[in-house]
Amino acid sequence: MWNWEKVNKHIDYSFQMSEQSLSSRETSFLINEETMFQKNQQSKDSIFFRDGIRQIDFVLSYVDDIKKDAELKAERRKEFEKNLRKTGLELEIEDKRDSEDGRTYFVKIHAPWEVLVTYAEVLGIKMPIKESDIPRPKHTPISYVLGPVRLPLSVKYPRPEYFTAQFSRHRQELFLIEDQATFFPSSSRNRIVYYILSRCPFGIEDGKKRFGIERLLNSNTYSSAYPLHDGQYWKPSEPPNPTNERYTLHQNWARFSYFYKEQPLDLIKNYYGEKIGIYFVFLGFYTEMLFFAAVVGLACFIYGLLSMEHNTSSTEICDPEIGGQMIMCPLCDQVCDYWRLNSTCLASKFSHLFDNESTVFFAIFMGIWVTLFLEFWKQRQARLEYEWDLVDFEEEQQQLQLRPEFEAMCKHRKLNAVTKEMEPYMPLYTRIPWYCLSGATVTLWMSLVVTSMVAVIVYRLSVFATFASFMESDASLKQVKSFLTPQITTSLTGSCLNFIVILILNFFYEKISAWITKMEIPRTYQEYESSLTLKMFLFQFVNFYSSCFYVAFFKGKFVGYPGKYTYLFNEWRSEECDPGGCLIELTTQLTIIMTGKQIFGNIKEAIYPLALNWWRRRKARTNSEKLYSRWEQDHDLESFGPLGLFYEYLETVTQFGFVTLFVASFPLAPLLALINNIVEIRVDAWKLTTQYRRTVASKAHSIGVWQDILYGMAVLSVATNAFIVAFTSDIIPRLVYYYAYSTNATQPMTGYVNNSLSVFLIADFPNHTAPSEKRDFITCRYRDYRYPPDDENKYFHNMQFWHVLAAKMTFIIVMEHVVFLVKFLLAWMIPDVPKDVVERIKREKLMTIKILHDFELNKLKENLGINSNEFAKHVMIEENKAQLAKSTI
Repeated sequence: MWNWEKVNKHIDYSFQMSEQSLSSRETSFLINEETMFQKNQQSKDSIFFRDGIRQIDFVLSYVDDIKKDAELKAERRKEFEKNLRKTGLELEIEDKRDSEDGRTYFVKIHAPWEVLVTYAEVLGIKMPIKESDIPRPKHTPISYVLGPVRLPLSVKYPRPEYFTAQFSRHRQELFLIEDQATFFPSSSRNRIVYYILSRCPFGIEDGKKRFGIERLLNSNTYSSAYPLHDGQYWKPSEPPNPTNERYTLHQNWARFSYFYKEQPLDLIKNYYGEKIGIYFVFLGFYTEMLFFAAVVGLACFIYGLLSMEHNTSSTEICDPEIGGQMIMCPLCDQVCDYWRLNSTCLASKFSHLFDNESTVFFAIFMGIWVTLFLEFWKQRQARLEYEWDLVDFEEEQQQLQLRPEFEAMCKHRKLNAVTKEMEPYMPLYTRIPWYCLSGATVTLWMSLVVTSMVAVIVYRLSVFATFASFMESDASLKQVKSFLTPQITTSLTGSCLNFIVILILNFFYEKISAWITKMEIPRTYQEYESSLTLKMFLFQFVNFYSSCFYVAFFKGKFVGYPGKYTYLFNEWRSEECDPGGCLIELTTQLTIIMTGKQIFGNIKEAIYPLALNWWRRRKARTNSEKLYSRWEQDHDLESFGPLGLFYEYLETVTQFGFVTLFVASFPLAPLLALINNIVEIRVDAWKLTTQYRRTVASKAHSIGVWQDILYGMAVLSVATNAFIVAFTSDIIPRLVYYYAYSTNATQPMTGYVNNSLSVFLIADFPNHTAPSEKRDFITCRYRDYRYPPDDENKYFHNMQFWHVLAAKMTFIIVMEHVVFLVKFLLAWMIPDVPKDVVERIKREKLMTIKILHDFELNKLKENLGINSNEFAKHVMIEENKAQLAKSTI
């Protein structure tokens, strides 16, 4: 927990010292600085103040607003900048006359050494005290095969490993400070400056103290606040600028020609901070694990492809003497005609690609794969915590900081039990109306998704008769073989329409959910993000998966039978599955939605910021003779925003759902996800490096709430895949026929198609459902297990139906228990933290304590001088402390 008393003391100290040191001579220097500067002597790539010495750590921009509250905003800026100077920050203002657009002011901020060391201690930033003697993990023999994917060691490990300790101003000699200008990396510098900006006051309004850059940005007092990129991405920096890490990232990470290379994770962490770094670690690890699932899924697909021509079921359907002689009952009332089974020949062959013996194996494999993925990710995360000095990490302060909106709306104050300070407090009864509105809004929009899905179903039912009458009026009773059956045609068009509706609903809901979350007035940024995550995930889950759940578990399950069909709204007859089952339609639906979302997402991520930046630069470059400086170039880039990473996680988790929840119906889903993620990594790297302003570095030791969501989806995926194999696939009825009902010993599956179709007497059709044209045959066939019309139990389910149902339920129970047992054993066998990481953590803690112990002893010796007895006594005390600390480790 943060020591707020300590923080406030440091801030008050900074204010007092700066007020004393800001003399009139220094003030006049700030005022007259512009006249001393020659604009033509500055490089447009410079990231320094005009003196070429002080590095720019942060930039604020604003435009004079003459329309509304201009005087109030000017007063706020004046007070804010005065208080920034009081904290010790150094400011330099660029007049609008020197900017490209002729209207934007830029406030450049530099944090001097005293400010950095003060707030490094406040924030508990760990800095190096000694180069580590723990060797990096050695490559295994198989890793040499992966040589082409490896990056140069200078890129992969840009800095040596160090033993680190929390920085302290009073122990500066302990730390490896070779150059004060480069000791703190730029990511730490901008993190410190943003911390000061987020807590700096700008006045008292309505009797309340107002503070924080976020509040000023929300009120348009400032138009933007951002740290600078350290150079151009297309060329290395020239002295005196520091090493251009942005250029190195672009060369080794953001280029699409490097799609097969590993990521420079340490460099990403150093430049963008741990929070963005851990996202790319997760995305890279997920992509690596997808490779194994993709290989197995591709093997299952190839098996289906090779066995397609030898599949007995599709052979019988395509045989003119078998499938060609089976007259099927109409698929809709009156306008639909009878049709021959062999008209679905090609559809049955394609269905076999995804509905064969390997389907069961792949469903079980994916249940185990998802467990291995999550368990190995926990290990990878633990290793990352050690490598990135996050073992003792506490939640980032800016996540726990009160939101300005919360403080503005609060009229009550309450004593914080931890900090013992009075803080803004909002009683629950004032939030209840907004919580109710929020819950009602989320429920309404999820209902809207279900309504839109029903509308698509009605669309399919409405146009099905048109397709059927058009495609079957002349050829339905001829022995033809066509892939574009009415079922497949309406399924394709319906899936495309459903995908368009999904994108439209998703676009509007994103705006509404953000507005509703703000109206709830969350206390902290962490609460805001958690609330938004819950809303967005619930909606995305219903929006993207509802149609797949419908096809997998509801379509064709409540149809009834000829003469007694069930109807939707008493008007439209319920949809039937193809004689080969609904699995091919589920595959079609999944392919269109998953592939369409991934293609649309990548195009949007690449084109949207590119177009906005082009338009912004086009508007800004009105004075080509002016210096287009680094801060102006970054100002014209798109802002990544506080929720940029949230949407990246949401996209990845949604894809994870497609890969796991319905993968039994589409073994190629992991392969499509793998290809997308390879592109996604480079698209994200390219846009962050070239199209977005540099983000403020922040820490995170895990992927947060997304990990819990992944665990929930992993458990759900076992059940969904078991039900897909049992109720959507045709594998269980085939196995029941193979072992219990087949009469052919040499070819057990012969006769399965005829066995799976029941007989209906045409004379039993009600007048309003029978085709208007009379036919010379007296029976038709339909997919079900029912007694024939000449039996005393006419049209009731026969014994085989109950045998198949019992087999399906048995399979679900057995598969779930087997997979969950394996999941439990794997979770028990695989430790969350690898043994070598535990040993490394212990070794580093021990060495850190020893270094600190030796430092304090040497310091004590210097203070005590030649008094050896006193020194010996102190040595004994310190050694006892060290032994005690060692024993606790």
